[in-house]
Amino acid sequence: MIVKAIPRLKIYSFLFSMPIIDVAINQILYRERLWSEWEIWVISFPLVFLLGCFSWLMRITASAAAERRYPELNQTWKRLRSKMLVCCISMVTSVITVLAVYSLFNILEYSFRFSDIWQGAILAFCVNVIFETLYDAEYAISKYRQAEEEKELLRQQSFTAEFDSLKNQVNPHFLFNCFNTVSSLIREDKVTAIQFLDELSKVYRYLLKNNEEGISTVAAEMRFVHSYFQLLQTRYGEAVSLSVQTDPDFDQFLLPSLSLQLLIENAVKHNILSRAAPLQIEIFIAAGNPCLVVRNNIQRRHVKAPSNRIGLRNIQLKYELLNHEGFSIHQGEEYFSVNLPLINPYGETIKAP
Repeated sequence: MIVKAIPRLKIYSFLFSMPIIDVAINQILYRERLWSEWEIWVISFPLVFLLGCFSWLMRITASAAAERRYPELNQTWKRLRSKMLVCCISMVTSVITVLAVYSLFNILEYSFRFSDIWQGAILAFCVNVIFETLYDAEYAISKYRQAEEEKELLRQQSFTAEFDSLKNQVNPHFLFNCFNTVSSLIREDKVTAIQFLDELSKVYRYLLKNNEEGISTVAAEMRFVHSYFQLLQTRYGEAVSLSVQTDPDFDQFLLPSLSLQLLIENAVKHNILSRAAPLQIEIFIAAGNPCLVVRNNIQRRHVKAPSNRIGLRNIQLKYELLNHEGFSIHQGEEYFSVNLPLINPYGETIKAP
């Protein structure tokens, strides 16, 4: 069970380094005898390896305790100092233990020499300092990745919360405007009012459904835009016009739901509408990468309508949640346009004609 809890890097590094340390320790113990007596390889080599295993397990246990005590990235030096102290103590203790066992039981006629202590300690310490530094580097990298993942999770949760807040503001705003129109039509033209309510029910049903789903096809959005524009024409007549030029090849491409409706509503809200100078809204596929452009001529109101940029922020937030780049806003002297990058449902890169 304990092996499963040990990182692979520590297991592999031990299996790689311990045979080298084993040979070096036996060289210290038996000098030139190592290369002439096969009994040393058969008896002493496995014994030193076994003692090394116990020493390694105790050291990584102490190292894990240091990581629990100083877990943060800004505590790296404290963690390293703690590990190095453990390394020094454990290495000296391990070497003395090996020498004591070999001397006490006179294993293969070993006789204790004081110089063997510092030679073995220096050897083991140098090797383990290298690997302990490697272990801590891996630990620091894993903590950094964990911190980045947590940061990304918090960012996504923040986006989701903000998106829900924006979504709850957009729908009532749209519905309020439509109710004002119905109220006026009931007094002036009941037949048109009934037709308007019928279209409104269809539009609002789509609005609720697709705002929850978050993404829809170009074809579905264009059908919705045509229905939505009928409501606008009922309200404003010839004071607003819509020109659509899309390519059937992109009908199944995806974009955030209700993006077109939000942009059209935004254009109507911030510009003057009159029959003499109608607001002209265009929707077309841009050249180059698949991108749907929504553009309108600028006819600024003398009194600016209050704006909290809900519509534009809503669309931008959806693209961020979808992790898709390319959304952009362009404003000149005569035109205001927004580029909506299209998402290929098949994951292929296709250029628009």
